[in-house]
Amino acid sequence: MSSKGKSSTEAGGASGLVPKLRFPEFQESPAWEAVSLRKASVPVDERVGERKLTPVSISAGIGFVPQAEKFGRDISGNQYQLYTLVRDGDFVFNKGNSLKFPQGCIYLLQGWGQVAAPNVFIAFRLKDGYSNSFFQNCFEQNQHGRQLKKHITSGARSNGLLNISKETFFDVEIPVPGPSEQQKIADCLDSADALIAAQGRKVEALKAHKKGLMQQLFPRPERIENGLKIPAETQPRLRFPEFKGSGAWREAKLQTACNMQAGKFVAASEIQERSGSGLFPCYGGNGLRGYTVTSTHSGRYPLIGRQGALCGNVRFAEGKFHATEHAVVASPKEGILVDWLFYVLNHLDLNQYATGQAQPGLSVDVLNSVTISISPYEDEQQRIADCLTSLEDLITAEAQKLDTLKTHKKGLMQMLFPSFAEIDS
Repeated sequence: MSSKGKSSTEAGGASGLVPKLRFPEFQESPAWEAVSLRKASVPVDERVGERKLTPVSISAGIGFVPQAEKFGRDISGNQYQLYTLVRDGDFVFNKGNSLKFPQGCIYLLQGWGQVAAPNVFIAFRLKDGYSNSFFQNCFEQNQHGRQLKKHITSGARSNGLLNISKETFFDVEIPVPGPSEQQKIADCLDSADALIAAQGRKVEALKAHKKGLMQQLFPRPERIENGLKIPAETQPRLRFPEFKGSGAWREAKLQTACNMQAGKFVAASEIQERSGSGLFPCYGGNGLRGYTVTSTHSGRYPLIGRQGALCGNVRFAEGKFHATEHAVVASPKEGILVDWLFYVLNHLDLNQYATGQAQPGLSVDVLNSVTISISPYEDEQQRIADCLTSLEDLITAEAQKLDTLKTHKKGLMQMLFPSFAEIDS
């Protein structure tokens, strides 16, 4: 592959479209041509009718999902027969806005066979000579959104969809080279996607392993199975060799292992976005909120979110920091190691103890009364913490590799496609 492609003027006049990076065999090929979706595709408008298919929706960043999974139920109702019949190889445009795709997202249906898509979505099928994978990567770059945004004059309608007509949508132009170059680029990016997917599976497998290991390293709590009350276990199912045959863990309330202290209120106007001299990290229920001139704690402690979507989430805070009233700081008592306490709190799934529906919350009193099992041996606590920390470090390293692969693909796409400045001109 070479980055010595011809300039736009050399390859096809002032309006020619040429990427910065081009495969050697296409160095002498003509500039890319901007092709409208009207020319490159045909609309798909066949109705589902009496067929029994899975009603789907589209989520930005994910793609197709069954309505029953996304909404908790099938929402097609009486409109089902009017839904569009979409087959593998068809694209669907969801006009709903999102952070990733403010002007709507487009996804290719693959591996589903046939599905039923809401008829407010726009479905289309590419004509011969145009690569599905190539176009999907164009849509991933939001090439359509950059053109559609100038046609959006108001916010979303009452149904959450942007006011984009089919005529406007099919006017979207996508720069394309010849079929062979399209396929070459698609194959290259498909290979990158395969590496990203494999690395993603590795990260998820490590997370699942860690979760399963924690269930073995800590005694199982009291629980209900098949309507029967199962008493709490007194020992973990998996113990390090030097502790096999040692005494049972003791059952106690969380308040016997640590002191729980809610943070202090700080006005939003006093929280700064960037760090600086004399400022301290400020943590709320959902993590770092910014930086303040005040601090409530000094040291290294588990921090528990007590309100909001991440209620019960546990993270470490260290150094001098400010914890707001939406967080609880857990400081270990004598005989309890801080790293072991951190993993105990993570293992407990504290969110289950939250009260309230609109805004779930955890009180210090509720947290104090949670029952836990405590190892009487600090050496055992340390061994468990070291084991899980090593695994956590491995997960972090593999997650960073995943991010690096995603960044590499993003940079590769910027080189393999003409710049947006050329496309918009």
